[in-house]
Amino acid sequence: MSALPEIMSYNQNFVETGKYEEFRTTKFPDKGIVILTCMDTRLVELLPRAMNLRNGDAKIIKNAGAMVTHPFGSIMRSILVAVYELQAKEVFVVGHYDCGMTSLKPGSVLEKAKQSGVSEEKIETLQHAGIELDKWLTGFESVADSVRQTVNNIKQHPLFPEGIAVHGLVIHPETGKLDLVIKG
Repeated sequence: MSALPEIMSYNQNFVETGKYEEFRTTKFPDKGIVILTCMDTRLVELLPRAMNLRNGDAKIIKNAGAMVTHPFGSIMRSILVAVYELQAKEVFVVGHYDCGMTSLKPGSVLEKAKQSGVSEEKIETLQHAGIELDKWLTGFESVADSVRQTVNNIKQHPLFPEGIAVHGLVIHPETGKLDLVIKG
């Protein structure tokens, strides 16, 4: 059963009763920060509260594992836009313990894709096209090492400006405690 009808019904009431008013802000982050973090459901409300953030304080980018793996992908583009166009002055990479990307193996993902109806032919076509699925679908062994690598990938990007701090942290998804990995 789809969640769409419930969401649309709630949204209609949300708009009609003006509940959106408390969330009004500008497109510029009040605290001048951009955060790259994981899409884990435990972090949706925990991470902003653990970092003392309110609506409008930060640009928050989410993906699996809080990783920048491709220098010209959408994650890095979003960070650059936040810095150059939206006045972000610091970048925070926030990974978390017990991440689903820890020890992710491509074989498991590909097997589940096949069970869902993706043909072996499609997978082979991607591999013949130069897509390294084994690399692309591999997670990491250490969240702290992954955060370090992502911080490095951001700082080394040819379009990333000098003088912008890039910090690396790991959050405990149960308590919200932040461990500093890199002070940018």
